[in-house]
Amino acid sequence: MITLYTLVGILGILLITVGVLYKKKQDWLFLPGGVCLLVYSISIRDAIFIALQSIYIAAVLFDLRKQFSKK
Repeated sequence: MITLYTLVGILGILLITVGVLYKKKQDWLFLPGGVCLLVYSISIRDAIFIALQSIYIAAVLFDLRKQFSKK
């Protein structure tokens, strides 16, 4: 049975995949994709995945901050 959390996880994977394909909007797609995967990992209670997604989101936010400081 597919749950709401599974659909959120699928959405996260799709957003990150599209972000890889479209470089110009990469971080703006990586961030919501990472958040969706974080929600999914919390729902399945996987501590390793939760930690990895948290680090991933922090890296995306750092990159966004770096991009805005250049402008």
